[in-house]
Amino acid sequence: MKLSAQIEALLFYKAEPLSVEEIATTLSVTKDAVVDALGELREQLSDRGLALIEAHNTVVLSTTPAFSAILTTLRKEELEKELSKASVETVAIILYKKGATRAEIDYIRGVNSSFILRNLLVRGLIEKAVDPNDARRNIYQPTLDLLSYMGITRVEDAPAFSELHTKLSGELSEEESIATKNIES
Repeated sequence: MKLSAQIEALLFYKAEPLSVEEIATTLSVTKDAVVDALGELREQLSDRGLALIEAHNTVVLSTTPAFSAILTTLRKEELEKELSKASVETVAIILYKKGATRAEIDYIRGVNSSFILRNLLVRGLIEKAVDPNDARRNIYQPTLDLLSYMGITRVEDAPAFSELHTKLSGELSEEESIATKNIES
């Protein structure tokens, strides 16, 4: 299989910028081979709906700017749709905890929330940030678009914010300490 096709699949799967070094390491090839294959991929995508965006030694697959009007309309329609029950649960956890890791969200909801988180990220209602306490994990936080969607100007303006924030933080801390004790036993 051509290296350019492998890179295209990797960039599509990751859906985030990757450095030339990361691509080379992942595909077990040299950086020079990646650079050559990226040139080939750029040429292959020249008259298609996807484009290869490059900056500061990183690359990402994106839609071609020529289709921005169509995609803007679709995104606007998507943002105007109602949130599912699972999405509302997830948003509530993120809001009232002032950010939460996927593990915390999964624990509180009792199910895997990866798909819901991805949909909320795509809609621009939440964003990922590196956890300041552990750089190996991400914290999902509300965006300004989410606050606008909810019709509030600050997270603290969410209904019964202080009461629910305290309750959620306290419950999780108690459950985490019980889980830790059970693991240590």
